[in-house]
Amino acid sequence: MEEESRLDSELGQADCSSSEEALPATDDGPVTESVEPPQFGFALPRPARRKPGGRGLVKAEPSAEKISAYKPEQRLLILDCWQRSGLPARDFADLVGLSKHTLYSWKKAFRQHGPAGLMDRHRGAKPGSKLPDLTQRSILMLKQTHPDWGCERISMMLARGPALGASPGAVARVLREAGYELEESPTHPHPDKVRSFERAIPNQLWQTDLFTFVLKRQNRRVYLVAFMDDHSRFLVSFGLHASQSTALVLEVLRAGITSYGAPREVLTDNGAQYVTWRGKSLFTRELEKRGIAQIIARPRHPQTLGKIERFWGTLWRECLQAAVFIDLADARARIGHFIDWYNFHRPHSGIDSLAPADRYFGAAPDMLRALRAQVAANALELARNGVPRPPFYVAGQVGGKNFSLHAEGERVFLTQEGQQRREVDLAPPAPGATDNVMPAAICPDGSPTEREIDTGEPAPGTSPLDNFLASRGGSDARVDIPTDPHRDTTTAENGGAP
Repeated sequence: MEEESRLDSELGQADCSSSEEALPATDDGPVTESVEPPQFGFALPRPARRKPGGRGLVKAEPSAEKISAYKPEQRLLILDCWQRSGLPARDFADLVGLSKHTLYSWKKAFRQHGPAGLMDRHRGAKPGSKLPDLTQRSILMLKQTHPDWGCERISMMLARGPALGASPGAVARVLREAGYELEESPTHPHPDKVRSFERAIPNQLWQTDLFTFVLKRQNRRVYLVAFMDDHSRFLVSFGLHASQSTALVLEVLRAGITSYGAPREVLTDNGAQYVTWRGKSLFTRELEKRGIAQIIARPRHPQTLGKIERFWGTLWRECLQAAVFIDLADARARIGHFIDWYNFHRPHSGIDSLAPADRYFGAAPDMLRALRAQVAANALELARNGVPRPPFYVAGQVGGKNFSLHAEGERVFLTQEGQQRREVDLAPPAPGATDNVMPAAICPDGSPTEREIDTGEPAPGTSPLDNFLASRGGSDARVDIPTDPHRDTTTAENGGAP
């Protein structure tokens, strides 16, 4: 009675009378249908049909969704109707589409807290971050100072700096509560990761490649081939020639094998000097004859031969870019000195700042000392500038007037008192008096000899048979050659063809 009076006082004059209409009887028994009371402001569901003498299983919706479907004032009205009807909880729950346990829980909450007990209550932990205020303020300050920092970096900086513990997830929660939103910005594909390899011992793998540049004075393109040890970056041989032929590569390979022994494998690219599209190239046959395996890099992927490609860059920046060579022979000698300096003196960052020779001759220190002693002390200067020329300068008096002679490159100028400066020619010194010869490099040079160099097309009016006929002479030198009847049939004095 006390609960009914309390409900009446809370609801006032709320009328929740309901009526039932008898439906026609069926074989299954009478079925009742509830009429929706207009005072509720919501529709009460119809009760489910069931057979007399038993109860059927009905798939019920989750109770949480049922509770969330009613507002607090609707729950209060349902409780009031239940108290006024006098029906058991189970029967009334079937009428309104609830479970009896829901009615009991609402009744208990109303008895303990009044109408406030029927209000929606948050279940679970309290929303929001549980980090201390100091940590939350530190997170926001770091994000404002460094907008590009992510949650993981802010978490690490808090741990390393003020020693505040906050996981990346906790940092993200604080930032979301502060109004930060996840922004999806387009990204660019990352380049493939760098893959490196290095053989364990010297002479296990050699890399070879060709490099080309132009002799500035002669405006002549030349080709440089080299073989490099993969483990130590030591240049075992090189060759410079005016053509990029397979013969040049083979000569350089043989020079390296003669000096330092044969490697187990040779890594090459797909150049015509190393690989042929049909059959086997001369280079491949040479390797097979010596029992050396050939490894061919992937086409259009110079990173596979990255070590020797890096050497070409070093050679160009530190020597070839500024050097001016007199001729092909001078270029060979000076490049050889640069390779000597590279092998024995230049530190390499890829091998712990050691010189390539330190790694290549690691097991033979005596040989390393002997070869290092043969390398010229000024090998780098010889490679860049050639043999230094002695300075030339003469000053004195003639007839009471001062004069001076000085050289500017290969030109000599005379300056006399009261006269303009003019260029003069000096008589050359005696042969061998002041010759300054460049020392030979110790790196094996596989370049062809001078007699093997092709000098190009013969001069006009000459023939390759001239030297042959001149060497034979006499009657044996006569060869039947068709001639033009309108030309003079006399031969040249040197035995040339008419």
